[in-house]
Amino acid sequence: MPRPHLALLLSLIGAAVLSQFSARIDPYFLDVLIGVGINVILAVSLNLVNGHTGQFSLGHAGFMSVGAYLSAAVSLFLAPRIFGNLSAAGPVLQGGAFLLALATGGVAAALAGLLVGAPSLRLRGDYLALVTLGFGEIIRVLFQNLEVLGGALGLNAIPAYTTIFWVLAFVAITVFVVTCLVDSTYGRGFLATHDDEIASAAIGLNPTRYKIVAFVIGAFFAGIAGGLYGHFKLTITPTGFDFTRSIEIVVMVILGGMGHTLGVILAAILLTVLPEVLRPVAEYRMILYSLLLILLMLWRPQGLLTFRIGSRASR
Repeated sequence: MPRPHLALLLSLIGAAVLSQFSARIDPYFLDVLIGVGINVILAVSLNLVNGHTGQFSLGHAGFMSVGAYLSAAVSLFLAPRIFGNLSAAGPVLQGGAFLLALATGGVAAALAGLLVGAPSLRLRGDYLALVTLGFGEIIRVLFQNLEVLGGALGLNAIPAYTTIFWVLAFVAITVFVVTCLVDSTYGRGFLATHDDEIASAAIGLNPTRYKIVAFVIGAFFAGIAGGLYGHFKLTITPTGFDFTRSIEIVVMVILGGMGHTLGVILAAILLTVLPEVLRPVAEYRMILYSLLLILLMLWRPQGLLTFRIGSRASR
């Protein structure tokens, strides 16, 4: 069995074993662990776009919100009609309903990524950042005014389907998919697009197509993370997916090292645990983030947590 597939299998087995002992874990630490997993999914998926493909997206929270709202809507309104009373159902039926909700949220986020990416990914740098930022704000305002999805009050009483198993399983799947994609022959197109779009086009590649593919895949996993988040917090509001949330995800990618998967994972863990450590001064969290970015750009622009393992494509 190839090493990535073996690592995925072992990770899924480890997630299943750990979930059997989740009842013995302190609820506070379990909350933090699940938050770490969701942020790892977000950071690794954004790293495919910002790191491996060389774009700069500021709308990842928008895709997360699409996944969160659509998956929650499926669990609240559609799944009971298909599966019946899920509150009294067994874990298998609940798991099936949850997978349906997550798949719906992920596909909806991917379609949103395609809708945004197709016309805008011909742009570069600051222009692309502004377009994706605008998209994130448009999505937030739409959800804020859609009364069928709760409007400004959001959605409440979402079923508590998210467990440590589901989070760790999707962390493993996200890392596996992104790593195998970048390491594949097709994935060399992402790296070529990152290095030089003009040279890539000169040898017959289509940089726009690679950027759109990366954007759609990144949006899909952001939607999955949103679905996990909604079914864990049980309440979602538009303000939970604002510009600040997108910036937090971008900070994880930059701090970990653009294009370095291991570094991005460690940065996501650090920046999820750090607010808990700094809880007594939580009001200064964004100031500390901003200072961290400034120092990073001045002293170590390649990222604090950069590890080069194997070929460049395995970053």
